[in-house]
Formats: sequence, structure tokens, C-alpha cells
Amino acid sequence: MIKNILWDFDGVILDSMKIRDWGFREIFKDFDKNDVEKLISYHNLNGGLSRYVKIRHFYEKILGKEINEERVLEYAEKFSILMKIELTNPKNLILESVLFIKGNYNNYNFHIVSGSDQNELRFLCRELKIEKYFTTINGSPTPKNELVKDLLKLYKYDIKKTCLIGDSLNDYEAAKINDISFLAYNNFELNKYNDISPLY
Repeated sequence: MIKNILWDFDGVILDSMKIRDWGFREIFKDFDKNDVEKLISYHNLNGGLSRYVKIRHFYEKILGKEINEERVLEYAEKFSILMKIELTNPKNLILESVLFIKGNYNNYNFHIVSGSDQNELRFLCRELKIEKYFTTINGSPTPKNELVKDLLKLYKYDIKKTCLIGDSLNDYEAAKINDISFLAYNNFELNKYNDISPLY
């Protein structure tokens, strides 16, 4: 019986992927469009990875250039400013998930573990008035598999009673590395990895 649910954020609680696509296009608008679209493809295939990883990937793997940590943080801050403006609209919340969360937060231990920037994530949850439903809200730059590991240790959760709900391969991998159940949401391709039946 599942008692502890770790939630991914983008694509599971908030329908934000198209807005994040736009954000990457915007911060890299001065670069070749074909290169930027390669980043968008990488971003969509790796939804659970942080923007810091994606910015480095754009420079190092797509452009073949070096980028220092200061520059990565500059781009990440520009991206965050755009997201804080665009993603605080409640219309972007995924109603099915939010109804389940609001109706069941007293029955489960809910946590958010996301690839999104932690400060931005907490800001969005506060603005969207959903922060009270979660015991903790955690994000990048700490990798998701480490966020999960730290939560399990801190709260001494039984791994057999814990699952992660996500929409990307990175979510599945974070669950498997930590020996907890995985439940795919909003991604038909990942349904084959489900360890438990849908909760909602």
C-alpha cells in the first residue's frame, strides 16, 4: 500500500513544457535557430534534468564551446525570470492532478521532487496556492535521484510504501536507483515502466 508520493512538477502538476520551450528559445534567441531547436529536442527528451544541465549541454555539446559556471547562472536567472512571469497563471495547473492532491493530502505524505530550480519552484507553488499540500518542495540544482535519496533517508520512509509519479525517463531512473515504485503520468511511452496501478 502506497503511503508516500513523490511528485514531479512539470507535466504532472503544471502543464508547463510549451512555456519552458519558449523560455529556452527566448534566452538563446541570438543563436542559430537550428542549434536552439536541437536544445529544445534535448529538453523535451530529458524533462527531469535541470536547466543548468541543459544550458551546459547547449554550449558544450551543441555549440562545441566552453561555458563557465557564472555564465550558466546568468542564463538560468534569465530563464527563471521569464518562468515566474508566465507560469503563475492557475490555468496551467493540471486539474486532474490538483484535484487528487487537494482531496488526498491528508491520506498520503506528498513531496515535490523536480528538475526545476528550487527557489523558482517554491515561488510558483506559493503563487499557485498549492504549497500547503506538500511536506517539502525540492528542486535543482540537486539531481532528482539525490533529492529522492535524501528524502527517503530524512523521513525514514519504507521504500515499499513509496512511489514517484513522473512523466520522463529521468523520473523513472530516479525511482529505480532508489528502489521505489514508479508511476507514469502524461506520457504513454512510459506506461510500460509502471510498478503500480494508477492512483487517480
